[in-house]
Amino acid sequence: MCSPESQRIRATLINDRESLSIPIAVQRAEWEQVAARQPLPIDIDINPLTIDGMRAEWVCAAPLIPRQVVLWLHGGGFFAGSCLTHRDLAARIARASGACILLPEYRLAPEHPFPAALDDAVQAYAWLREQGVAPGHIILGGDSAGGGLALALLLRLRATGQALPAGAALLSPWVDLALTGATLTTHAARDPLCSAEGLQLAAHRYLGSANPRNPVVSPLYGKLHDLPPLFIQVGGDEVLLDDAQRLARYAREAGVPVVLEIWEGMWHVWHGWAAELPEARQAIERIGAWLLARRPHALLEAVV
Repeated sequence: MCSPESQRIRATLINDRESLSIPIAVQRAEWEQVAARQPLPIDIDINPLTIDGMRAEWVCAAPLIPRQVVLWLHGGGFFAGSCLTHRDLAARIARASGACILLPEYRLAPEHPFPAALDDAVQAYAWLREQGVAPGHIILGGDSAGGGLALALLLRLRATGQALPAGAALLSPWVDLALTGATLTTHAARDPLCSAEGLQLAAHRYLGSANPRNPVVSPLYGKLHDLPPLFIQVGGDEVLLDDAQRLARYAREAGVPVVLEIWEGMWHVWHGWAAELPEARQAIERIGAWLLARRPHALLEAVV
């Protein structure tokens, strides 16, 4: 049964249909303003850096010496999101796992359509490798569009013959920009945040001239063999529920180890309400436990 807090928060949520006509700059600024009001725990270290001109942040739980790095690709429909908007989520995952989280600010659509975001994700992974971080010490992660981008990064790395990271944690991943999932219709009245209309507009902004079934745009259409283990969490009330379920099914059929958690009564990336929502804190603890189970024994050399 959902917590009283979840029922209270749900009553305050606004579906993205209401924001379709709001300028992108206003949506970005409003999200940043809300995120700026969230205080971080005193045991979290934030270290800004640039990766070949791309702004990024290390988010680490001090004073731990990490054994693991999580390259986290933020959500926001490919047109919004930043280090600031995802700093709280990164901090909570860092505390739950002991990993250091690298948050890159990849370029956003529509100013920078596909493949800009993917190219930036590849660049961030390459930078980690150049710092001497072994693939076994790296986990990819992402929420919403960032979850799809993390999976697309895996496909790009495999296609170019690069060593793959040790796994990927995907929260409410958007992996089908062709928007063919059944729950886009069946869950339309249940999802308090996302709509097919909002996703269609976001896809249009990101795609440019790209085919929505291109596997590095929509990794659901890619061959998923030889990928590392996947950990997927999705809300039971999401219009994107079918994206997560199909991804888990196709990955398992390809021989990939998959953990799929469907959190009944939850909405898209409910983890973002962790300050108030017990289900969010519980889900993040589950992410942390999965990461801990894949943590190498050896300490990382100083890269933070």
